[in-house]
Amino acid sequence: MNVLIIEDEKPSARRLQRMLEKLDVSVHQMLHSVEDAIHWFTNNVHPDLIFLDIQLSDGLSFEIFEEVTIKSAIIFTTAFDEYALQAFKLNSIDYLLKPIDEDELKAAVEKYRELKPNQQNVQLNFDDIRKLLVNPVEREYKKRFTTKIGQHIKMIPVDEIECFYSENKGTYAHTVEGRNYLLDTTLEQLEDELEPSVFFRVNRTFIVCIHSIKDIIAYSNSRLKVVLKDYSSQEVIVARERVRDFKLWLE
Repeated sequence: MNVLIIEDEKPSARRLQRMLEKLDVSVHQMLHSVEDAIHWFTNNVHPDLIFLDIQLSDGLSFEIFEEVTIKSAIIFTTAFDEYALQAFKLNSIDYLLKPIDEDELKAAVEKYRELKPNQQNVQLNFDDIRKLLVNPVEREYKKRFTTKIGQHIKMIPVDEIECFYSENKGTYAHTVEGRNYLLDTTLEQLEDELEPSVFFRVNRTFIVCIHSIKDIIAYSNSRLKVVLKDYSSQEVIVARERVRDFKLWLE
């Protein structure tokens, strides 16, 4: 199976790629805008299956298919509410609400595999879909987290968190007050739940907040070292394969 991901939030695209790889699904290409997708479809053999985000940085993804004839099956990935998905059911293999659940992803892939022998070229009904998206909802990101301390539940506002990190199979939030709190989540889930312009996953262990970066220093093997305002328990190193995206994120 040859898969294409069209998603403007790069952390979400990478997370989806990792989830698909666990299902032995090969991701051939990842695209991040309407413009890039139109160019790519015009010059490349179309994949078997597309995972398609609805709202891209430069417009609705439906604009892609108004310019090119699509020859692939589609699974929508979207943060839109349930009411706005009725038309998607009629015009795609399936849809997945963000943050994407691994079991739901597996079921969608299996559904595609079952339907593939009878698959026809997808014909999207743009009029029906646009009617449901006249007032598109904005993506909602996490505003706070909760953690249990003894018999108490503490709320931690996101704007008080300097970084998230994993340690000994646990995921922690480090606050601007210098406290560490154990959270019932993973860094993979956090990538989808956090505002991407504010938080960036620099490596397998750390997600950092842009407002908490004190300094950035050149490091060995073309990597970067991030110095945070308070956290200093471990070195925070930007993985080499993420340096380019990290620099773009800073801008």
